[in-house]
Amino acid sequence: MSAAPAIRLEHVGFDYGGPPVLEDVNLDVERGAFLGLVGPNGGGKSTLLKLVLGLIEPTRGRVIVLGEPPGMRRAALGYVPQFAHFQRDFPISVSDMVLQGRLGHSRGAGRYRRDDREAATRAMVQAHIADAAGRRLGTLSGGQLQRALIARALVDSPEILLLDEPTANIDLGAEEGIFDLLKTLHETLTIVVVSHDIGFISRYVTRVACLNRRLVCHDTSVVGGKIVETLYGEPMRRIDHDSRLDPRGRP
Repeated sequence: MSAAPAIRLEHVGFDYGGPPVLEDVNLDVERGAFLGLVGPNGGGKSTLLKLVLGLIEPTRGRVIVLGEPPGMRRAALGYVPQFAHFQRDFPISVSDMVLQGRLGHSRGAGRYRRDDREAATRAMVQAHIADAAGRRLGTLSGGQLQRALIARALVDSPEILLLDEPTANIDLGAEEGIFDLLKTLHETLTIVVVSHDIGFISRYVTRVACLNRRLVCHDTSVVGGKIVETLYGEPMRRIDHDSRLDPRGRP
């Protein structure tokens, strides 16, 4: 029998007390997948990540992470928040921020053990930001800050990495560097990345989930212009569509 998906959403609906944000969302993210989640602003992408993280509960349906409710597997999830929502002027160093990802293991706030510091060093090396460990966050470039955030998400050795718009507001060179890093991390991690740039991420991800309240999954090589225009309401950069895939993205 094959292993359960890393993430499963079954007929998930959600609202914040008003119109539905998500409607009847079905999704399997297989272990080892690299999924790109795309769609317009307000389409429900960040809400879907919050459901997977167990920060909110679905109004309808259920979410399963590594075979259990999301709240039971939080330690197996690494999360990188939106770049624009992070306070760059917070007066701490890169290494201190990365260590925050180990607070659940430490004996108290700021009382880190040797294994916490060793884990932080490994994560910074993985994210290619170890040479900036002692620098304040406010002195970093956009790409460097994003690598620091990824290191913080990696410090607890997660099985799944979730990233919400990891390349927003950084230049193309830094964007390519971040996705080259994610391609390497994908060798050992299941990755879900939210992005608006369909054409760019299709060079890296193995599947695309198109979300605008409802969700349809596609292989990256098979999403056409018509489906993208329907999703966004205007012409967009394109990948090809294959109607042979069902909503879970299976042939």
